[in-house]
Amino acid sequence: MSKKPLPHPLIVKTFVITRKVRHWLVGMTVIGLLKLASLLPANAAIETVDRLARRIGPLTSRHKLALANLEIAFPEKSAEQREAIARDMWGNMARLGVEYVFLDQIFDLNLENPAAGRVEVDGAEIFAKLIEEKKPFIVFTGHTGNFELLPIGAAAYGLEVTALFRPPNNPYIARQVLSARRTRMGHLVPSRAGAAIALARRLESNGGVGMLVDQRFRRGAKGTFFGKEVVTNPLLGKLARQFDCDVYPARCIRLPGGRFRLVIEPAIEIPRAADGRVDVPATSQILNDKIEKWVREYPGQWQWFHDRWGIKHTIGKRK
Repeated sequence: MSKKPLPHPLIVKTFVITRKVRHWLVGMTVIGLLKLASLLPANAAIETVDRLARRIGPLTSRHKLALANLEIAFPEKSAEQREAIARDMWGNMARLGVEYVFLDQIFDLNLENPAAGRVEVDGAEIFAKLIEEKKPFIVFTGHTGNFELLPIGAAAYGLEVTALFRPPNNPYIARQVLSARRTRMGHLVPSRAGAAIALARRLESNGGVGMLVDQRFRRGAKGTFFGKEVVTNPLLGKLARQFDCDVYPARCIRLPGGRFRLVIEPAIEIPRAADGRVDVPATSQILNDKIEKWVREYPGQWQWFHDRWGIKHTIGKRK
């Protein structure tokens, strides 16, 4: 077979420059809007971007992917119901973006009475338990509600968690987001080469790590999500096997009135193979099942524009 000819260097250079310019334009627009939002009172800014996103989001190409994903997850719902969920998602995403600007204001947690502030906590006793035990542990969550508040909540109780995160593709937005995250979110590990080693070192020193587990991972463990095949990052299962540590589900739920509930649940039972070692694929399926349960409960708070099922390339070909 003849090899496919490589693109001309000038074409490659033009593509790279075009991408950099596009990233700069989008990045400066987003950063400018966030700075503009910071001039408003927190509640007014958050409500304004929510309303705008519900109008603008449906005009983007990602809206088609969101609706296609919703059709997979909720075939029993009407097109109108799925459209409403997608619009809720855009509002949630807009809130998440502008809430970076107001983290100090919106994170109102009363440690003496966790149900009294703007942020309430369900499972505070587990934070205390983890601090007392001084054992390695893993906390997992999904892209639901304002998931960025979880490590801040843990830090408020004196529990430091090293969080694995995937930086945005746009380098300008990534720097802005990372700057906001670093203010109160403890140690951060970008999900690139070397991330697994950094997390393992943290667990080796009897620390805790946090992971988002609901994104597509091409070389992951096969399983199902909403009944359709997916691949899931096996890292959590591998770390649980290596360190034989407890694994805790945690999530953030948006409540009416701009409030939040942070929930940390008791440790899950990790499945094991016949030889007693952690069964990594079965563990990945448990993670999928837990995230699915959360999403079914609050579908408008999950990020449906993720290509979780790997169907993006089929959009436009679907009948």
